[in-house]
Amino acid sequence: MKVSVIIKGKSVQSIKPNATLVELVEKLNTHKIGAMVVSENGTDIVGIASERDVVRHMQGNFDELKNFHVTDIMTKSVFTCNSHATVAELMNIMTNMRIRHIPVVDDEQKLLSIVSIGDVVKARIDEIDAERKALTDYITS
Repeated sequence: MKVSVIIKGKSVQSIKPNATLVELVEKLNTHKIGAMVVSENGTDIVGIASERDVVRHMQGNFDELKNFHVTDIMTKSVFTCNSHATVAELMNIMTNMRIRHIPVVDDEQKLLSIVSIGDVVKARIDEIDAERKALTDYITS
C-alpha cells in the first residue's frame, strides 16, 4: 500500500516555531494528535514537535516550561517521505529511526500531510486482512 492511500482526505496540523509550549500542548490535545509539523507558512518544514519532545525537556526545567517556545524543544532533523512511499518502507524507517511520525512532502519538499505509526499499523492490518480474505475466497471457491 502506498502513502497516498493513507493520506487521502487527511489533514495536517502545523505550528509556528515561536509558539509557546502551552500553545503546542493545547493544539495537540485539541486535535488529539501526538505531533505537529513546525512551519512558518504551513508548507515549509523547519522541524517537528511531539509529546515526546515536550516530556524530554521537562526534566530539570519543569518550572520554566511555560517560557519555552516550540523552537526550543522541536526536533530539527525531520525524516520525510513522498506519497509514493510504501507502508513497508515507512515501517522500516519508523522502526530503525525510532520515530512515530513522518511528514509527507511533494517533489518540492512542501508539506502535504503526516503519517503516524498508528496509520501505518492500520494500513498493514488492512493489507493482511485483504490477503486473508482473498486466500479464504480462493480456497472456498
